[in-house]
Amino acid sequence: MADVSAESAAQEQPSLKRVIGPGLLLLFVVGDILGSGVYSLTGKVAGHVGGAVWVPFVVAFLVALVTGLSYLELVTKYPQAAGAALYTHKAFGIHFLTFMVAFAVMSSGITSASTAARAFAANFAEAFEIDLGTGIGVTLVALAFMLLVGAVNLRGVSEGVKLNVLLTCIELTGLLIVIGIGLWALGFGNGDFGRITEFETGDRTAVGGVIVATTLAFYAMVGFEDSVNMAEECKQPSRIFPRVLLAGLLITALVYVLVAITAVALVPVAELSEGDTPLLKVVEIGAPAFPTHLFAIISMFAVANTALINMMMASRLLYGLARQHVIPRPIGKVNQARRTPHVAILFTTALALGLIFFVSKVAELGGTTALLLLAVFTVVNVAVLVLRRDPVAHEHFRTPTALPVVGALTCGFLVTPYTDRNPDQYAIAGALLAVGAALWVINHLALRFTGRNTPEQKPLDESRG
Repeated sequence: MADVSAESAAQEQPSLKRVIGPGLLLLFVVGDILGSGVYSLTGKVAGHVGGAVWVPFVVAFLVALVTGLSYLELVTKYPQAAGAALYTHKAFGIHFLTFMVAFAVMSSGITSASTAARAFAANFAEAFEIDLGTGIGVTLVALAFMLLVGAVNLRGVSEGVKLNVLLTCIELTGLLIVIGIGLWALGFGNGDFGRITEFETGDRTAVGGVIVATTLAFYAMVGFEDSVNMAEECKQPSRIFPRVLLAGLLITALVYVLVAITAVALVPVAELSEGDTPLLKVVEIGAPAFPTHLFAIISMFAVANTALINMMMASRLLYGLARQHVIPRPIGKVNQARRTPHVAILFTTALALGLIFFVSKVAELGGTTALLLLAVFTVVNVAVLVLRRDPVAHEHFRTPTALPVVGALTCGFLVTPYTDRNPDQYAIAGALLAVGAALWVINHLALRFTGRNTPEQKPLDESRG
């Protein structure tokens, strides 16, 4: 009787509110991919490959595009929250693998948001010329900012997405300012376009340098996968996702290439690769009279958008997994009034608040995030092929069979040490996954103790056909 009551309660849970149309979804995708990475990443990529800094961004875009097509097939086939974890669960039916994929995606999102919160505090201090120091002041501002993000997330997806629209427009404006200033300066003969074809890879070959640089540039292209976790809040997701996701990838790739070309043409590679504000150097050289504190404000909004989108994704991921009975069902509860997954939002916000105390000590966090997501993308590309055995009644996007194979091989290769990745990234990823494995054991024992583990797995396993 208790099981029947629990199942009835689950069925009575309100659904998420479908408020995201194609325009809002496009801005969500563009805002998530642009994020804050490009504001500091261009110089580091140039340091590995030289003046041809645009090449790794193009390669990263192609890898993301192939994987994005796999996501498109799956999100239009299964328009539900939980994204990669849901697809893994349906394809393989292995509870441990599903949990670890979910944990990897959630870790990348929450850690990225926590890092962005500290970056927000630093940019806030620079923009308004406030001395926060490097310790408690930055931490307090970051904590307050994360609480504000949590409040917006709790308020409703409509409010969150509208704020995302504003922040996306601001961060895109910042990049367009860089491109505009660069083109204006180059028009007067300042700069050297000849640099954009020069490879400076040190002891590596040109191909080796591009591969190493691509592992960095790929971090700037991730984010498109977050949108699939919003599928249950989109209007007609199976219809709008293909053109919106592809348009978002193309727009951001074009912006990245133009920013990279402009930056390296105006600023020598050696100077561009120093420090964490390469685009600010472009502005200073191209338009010395431009108020640099304004660019700090724009950067502040860019990192704010990164935090908001990642926290929205992480909470919807947990909600989707709870509805699929992969994690305890109470996490999937939806607020009756606001139609938001309030338990998942509170849980992920609490985790992010805790991580804010630690992320400043992890220098390789961005590369680790890309490493974890590349591993997830490998699994997703394989899942597409496995789930071809699971037909659905409605029409959906279908990617050419060869592309998921290429995607799995490419993403799998970029995970390996052959890309000359910093060993610290593997150590950090290993530690995170070890924590995930420990949590899975605890969760598995809890589900077994409550008798909710095996029976509710069967429908998903049987759906594989």
